Amino acid sequence: MARREQPQWAPPEGTATPQLHLFNSLSRRKELFVPQAGRRVLWYSCGPTVYDASHMGHARSYISFDILRRVMTDYFGYDVTYVMNVTDVDDKIIRRARHQHLLAQYAERTGDLKQMADDCSEALKVYAEKAAAERDADKRDMQRRLVDRLTAAIDKVEAAVKQGGDLAEARQLLLSEASDPLAEWLDRRLGHTVTDNSIFADLPRHWEGEFHADMEALNVLPANVVTRVSEYVPEIVDYIQKIIDNGMAYESQGSVYFDVGKFDAAENHHYAKLVPEAYGDSAALQEGEGDLSVSEDRLKEKRSPNDFALWKASKAGEPSWPSPWGAGRPGWHIECSVMASAIVGASMDIHTGGYDLKFPHHDNELAQAEAYFNNDNWVRYFLHSGHLTIAGCKMSKSLKNFVTIKEALKRHSARQLRLVFLMHAWKDTLDYSEQTMDVAKNFEKAVNEFFLYVKSVLRTAPTGVDFFQKWGDRELALNATLSQIRTDVHEALCDNIDTRSCLEALRDLVSACNTYVDESRTAGGVANRQLLADAAQYVTRMLKVFGAIPAGGPAIGFPLEGDTTTDVESLVMPYLTVLGKFRERVRQTAREHQVPAVLQECDRVRDEDLTELGVRLEDRDGEVVLKLVGREALLKEREEKARQEQLKRLEKERRRLEQMRVEAEREAQRRVPPHQMFRNDTDKYSQWDDKGMPTHDKEGKEVSKGQLKKLLKLYQAQEKKYNEFLASQNAKES
Repeated sequence: MARREQPQWAPPEGTATPQLHLFNSLSRRKELFVPQAGRRVLWYSCGPTVYDASHMGHARSYISFDILRRVMTDYFGYDVTYVMNVTDVDDKIIRRARHQHLLAQYAERTGDLKQMADDCSEALKVYAEKAAAERDADKRDMQRRLVDRLTAAIDKVEAAVKQGGDLAEARQLLLSEASDPLAEWLDRRLGHTVTDNSIFADLPRHWEGEFHADMEALNVLPANVVTRVSEYVPEIVDYIQKIIDNGMAYESQGSVYFDVGKFDAAENHHYAKLVPEAYGDSAALQEGEGDLSVSEDRLKEKRSPNDFALWKASKAGEPSWPSPWGAGRPGWHIECSVMASAIVGASMDIHTGGYDLKFPHHDNELAQAEAYFNNDNWVRYFLHSGHLTIAGCKMSKSLKNFVTIKEALKRHSARQLRLVFLMHAWKDTLDYSEQTMDVAKNFEKAVNEFFLYVKSVLRTAPTGVDFFQKWGDRELALNATLSQIRTDVHEALCDNIDTRSCLEALRDLVSACNTYVDESRTAGGVANRQLLADAAQYVTRMLKVFGAIPAGGPAIGFPLEGDTTTDVESLVMPYLTVLGKFRERVRQTAREHQVPAVLQECDRVRDEDLTELGVRLEDRDGEVVLKLVGREALLKEREEKARQEQLKRLEKERRRLEQMRVEAEREAQRRVPPHQMFRNDTDKYSQWDDKGMPTHDKEGKEVSKGQLKKLLKLYQAQEKKYNEFLASQNAKES
C-alpha cells in the first residue's frame, strides 16, 4: 500500500484589518497614524492658564484628550509619554493678580460708602465706554448687563446713604457688582505700584492646585510630565537666543520679536500651517499677544504687524526675569515651544489643544520650534478638540457664562459627564445642557440595569458542571451579535477614535441581551449565564478603556459609590441572598394564610430598609432579584419616581380642570338664544335683522351672500343647541 501523505495546507485569505486613523489638523483630514519610533508615542498637550476656576469648557478638552490617551494606551497598546504644561506666567494672570490685590487693598482702606459709590461711578463711566466700543457681540452684551447691574447697585447705595438703610449690605453689594469695572479703574491708576513678585506667584499656584483636584474628581489621568513656565525661564532665554542666532528673531527696545516674514520666506519653512487663511489677521495676533502687550508703543517696536513677541520687556507692575535684552518675561507662544521641546525634543508624534488655539498660538508654536530646530516636522499629528457651548454660546471666562467643574459635579457624576463627551465626536462642538445630560444618564441607567441583572444571574447560578448550558439558535445568534459588536467597536476606534459609534454599539449589545433574556424566559428556558457574562464583561472592559469605570474595578459593572477597590458585592451578597429567599418564603406563607400585615411588612423591608442599605430587591413571579446599587442612587431613584408620580397627578388634575372648563363653556353656549349669538360680536358687525342675523360688518358694508350662508349654518346649529337646552329644562320642571 502506498504511503499516505499529509495534504498541503493553505492559509485562509482573511479580511483586511482596519488601522488607526486620526483627524490631523495639519492636513485637515484623517491620516493613518504612524508613530516615529515603534510603539512609542511622544505627546504634548496644552494645559491650563491658571488664574481662575476651571470650567466645563476646559473639561471638554481634558476629558476628551484623556479618553484619546486611554484608548491609545489601553486599547491600541501604545507606549505614551504624555506631557502637559501649566501656564503660570501670562498677561491674564498678571492682570488678575493685580486686580485682586488692589481690590482687597481698596476694600480694606475705604470706609466711606459715599466715596466708594463715587469711585464706582467713575469706574462705571470708563467701563461703559469700553462696552460701547466692544466688537464681539457676546462680550458686548455681557458687559452691558454688568453696567446695568452696577448702575442699580450704585442707586441702591445712594438710597441707603440718604435713607439710613442697611449700609453693610449695600457696601457688600457694591463691591460685588463693581469688582470688574472697579478693578480695571484701580489698575489704570495704581497697577504700576504692585512690585511684590509673590503676588504674581501665589494666584497661579492656588488655581493650579484647584485644577489638579478637578482633574482627579473627573478621573482624568495625571500627565507623565507637568511643566511650569516659571520653572523654565532660563531655558526660554536660551531658546530665544538660538532663534536670534538662526536669523529668525530680532531685539527691539528690550523685547524680542519673531520675524514672521523671514521665517516664511526661508526654504522648508511655512508660517500658519494650521490656519493659512488667518495669515495677517491682526485682531487674532493682538489677542495672542495679551492685553498688556498691545499698546501703541509696543506695536511700533515690531518690524511687521505679523511679528509676535518672544520676550517682553517688563513694565512697572509686572514680574520680570534677567535676560541679555534686559529684565522681562516670556511671550505666551514661546512658553509652550520651549517646555515641549525640553521633553519631546525636535519632533513629537501628537500635539493636542482646544480648537480656539489653532491660530495664532499653535501656528506660532510650530514656527518658533521649527526655527529653533531648523526642521519642518516638529509636530506630526495635531489634534484639536471642539468647543463646548452653553445655550449655543461658547463657554468662556471672558463671557462669564461658564459652569465650573465643581458646580457641574454637584449636579452630575464624573461618569455622567464623561459619558456626554463619549457620546459626541471629540473634534466637534458639544452643547452642554440638561437634555444632553439626560441622554447620558439614560445610557448609564440602561447599562447599569443590565450589569445588575447579569450579576444577579451569576450569583444564583449553580456551580461546577451544572453552570454550563447547551447552546441553541438563540445563543448562536446572540454570540454572533457580540462578535459583530466587537468588530464594529474596533472599526469605530480605528476611525478617529469614534467613541460615539462605540457607545451606540454597546447600547445595541445591551438591548440584544435584554431581548435574548426575555425570549428565553418566554420559551420557558434559562438564559445562558456564560454568554451573558461574556457580553457584560466586554461592555465593562470598554467602559474601563474609556475611563467611565476606574481601573481595578469589578469585572462586571460599575463600582459602588465611593468604592473602587473593595469588592463589597462579593462580601455582602451571600447574606442578602439568604435574606431575600427567607423573605420570599415568608411572603408565600402570608399569602397562603391571608395575613396582609405580614405582606405589608415585607414590602416595607424592600422599599425602606433595603433601600437605606443601597439594595434593590425586585419581586418577579416567584423569582427574587437582588441588586447592590448604592444608597444615594436608590434614594435619587425614589425621589425621581415620586417626582414623576406627582407630575402625573398634576397632569391628571390639569386635564380634569380643562375638561370642566370646556364643559362649562359648552353649557354656557347652549344657554345663548340664537337671535342673541351674533349681537354680542360688536367688534365684527354693526347691524342685524329681526332674527339677529348680521347684515353689515363693523365698517358698515353689507355682509356678502357667501358669508351670510356660513353665518346661517352657525345660527341653525346654535338654534338646535338652544332648543335642546330648553327641552332639558322643561324635563327637569316636569
